[in-house]
Formats: sequence, structure tokens, C-alpha cells
Amino acid sequence: MAEKDTLILAIESSCDDTSAAICKNESILSNVIANQKVHEQYGGVVPELASRAHMKHILPVVHSALDQAGVRLEELDAIAFTKGPGLLGSLLVGVSFAKALGLALNKPLIDVNHMYAHVLAHFIDDEGKDKPRFPFICLTVSGGHTQLILVRDYLEMEIIGTTLDDAAGEAFDKIAKLLGFQYPGGPFIDKHAKSGNPDKFSFSKPRINDFDYSFSGLKTSVMNFLNKETQKDSDFITENLDDLCASVQKTIIDILLNKLEKAIQLYEVQDIAIAGGVSANSGLRDAIKQLGIQYNLGVHIPKFEYCTDNAAMIAITGKYMYEQKMFSNQSISASARLPFRP
Repeated sequence: MAEKDTLILAIESSCDDTSAAICKNESILSNVIANQKVHEQYGGVVPELASRAHMKHILPVVHSALDQAGVRLEELDAIAFTKGPGLLGSLLVGVSFAKALGLALNKPLIDVNHMYAHVLAHFIDDEGKDKPRFPFICLTVSGGHTQLILVRDYLEMEIIGTTLDDAAGEAFDKIAKLLGFQYPGGPFIDKHAKSGNPDKFSFSKPRINDFDYSFSGLKTSVMNFLNKETQKDSDFITENLDDLCASVQKTIIDILLNKLEKAIQLYEVQDIAIAGGVSANSGLRDAIKQLGIQYNLGVHIPKFEYCTDNAAMIAITGKYMYEQKMFSNQSISASARLPFRP
């Protein structure tokens, strides 16, 4: 007798994107994302505005996900949602909506760790795409997190390295602001870096033991360098923009992959992967491919739509948790600083 298909509705609202997705087993039937443009003028996400936008978007986003998937509410097996980490107000919108819907439909709830979900996005069924083999190392890089994760199984992971201050994505955005780009600035650096010389300028790199990261010193190094050069030539940034972007991007990628390479040498893995918003960076994607070739490892890079915050990754994580009957109850709440666990 064939096993029954599992249908999960997932909701993601950890920061400034409202997303809902439907997964059927490991296949994504829909993945709808509503972005918030309101934050661009402020140079970063404004938590109160993000919460209000989530309240506006969540119902139509869920409706759209159900419609695109051709799934009725009563057909769902469970409702998964992001518990944390993230912005508390944003998380509460998604958690409250999921709890209300679960209560109304009498469906089980699954609270998902956002950072686990980034890693498990690699297990979404995608035609022609191989999935990582356990154990593997995943470099998760986003605006709020930079983590080296040893992944032993779907729900068994260990952080072996993390940032001690700024995350890699935060470094990209803060340095982009110094260069005159609007928020979020990371994609602008990536775009201009393609035309620049990555060896034109050099910036300081942290000296930290083990597998931990630090990016605050790099930000200060770039800021001091720009202040010094613009005092001599007010057009320095404009005249050297592509080379500055290429040099900054190379420095950040070198810092990231230096620790990843050390982890590869210590742990016996067959595969490596990247995840999180910064994994959309073309320079990082190219560099990790080269590292895979160097060490004869399988390299796994998510589709662009699964790099940034999305409900598809919450859905696939919910699917694995559903199989283990890892359900939550109506007393569950959001956790802005949720510890790393499934």
C-alpha cells in the first residue's frame, strides 16, 4: 500500500518578507513571497513597519499559495511556521496566524527554526539537482547570521563556527552604504564587482582561532581607508567604484572560505553547501565551486528563490519534523533569539 502524501502549509515572517508555501512530500507546489519596499528609504529594516506590512500581506499570500498549489485548507496535514530567530514583531504575526488557523482547522502545528530551514532547503525536490550526502558542511551566510554547520542528518546539526560580531551580509550592506549604495547594498557590490579588479585594494582580515568569524574589523578598515582617500580626492569612490566593490567582495569571500577550507580538512565530508541570502552572491557561488573542485567534493548551491527568506524552506523542514511527530501546541510563541535546534 502506497504511503499517503504529506501536505504542509508553511509560513515565514522572520524579517521583512512575508511568505507562504505548500509542499507535497519533498516537492514544492507553491512558494509565494511578498517583499517590503518601504525599508529602502531608511537604509535598513524598520521593525514596526515590517510588522504592519506582514499583517497586511499574510492573508493574501496564504490564499495565493493555496490557489497556486490547488490545495484546500481541509486537505492540509499540518501548518509549519517560523518560530525564530528574527524580528519579534514580525515573527509574532506569522506565529499568531498559524496558531489561529491551526485551531480553526484542528491541524497540528510545527514550529521551525529559521536557520535549520536554510540548510534543509537543499533537500527540496528539484529536477536534475542532486541532494547533499550526510555528513556535509554548510556555510550559512545572511544579513543576521554567519555559521559553519556540520550536518549529520535532516534534524541533527551542529554549529562548528559562527560570527562573533557582524554577519557577512551585514558587512556587505554596511560597506555598501559607505560606497553610496541604497539598502540592501550587497547585490550592488556583487554587480559592480564583476567589472572590477579584486586585487586592486587590500583590507584587514581577522585573526581568530577555530572556525569563528568576525567582520566588524573589516568594516572599520574599509571606512578608515575611504575616509583617508576621499580627503585626498573627493571623487575617489566614484572613480574606483568597481575595483572597490571587487576588492571588498574578494576579502569577505576569502574570510568565509578560509574557515570552510579548514573545516573540510578536519571533518570527513563528501559534500559542501552554502545557504542564506548571501549565497545568492555570484562571487561566493563561483568560489565555493572552485573549492569543491580543489578537494574533489560535491558542491550544493540553492536556487536563487531558496537563498533569501522563503516559506519553501520552512515547508520542507516541517515535512521532516512532521514525520518525527515534532508538534507544538497553542501555548507556543515567537522567539527572536531562538537557539540553534530543530
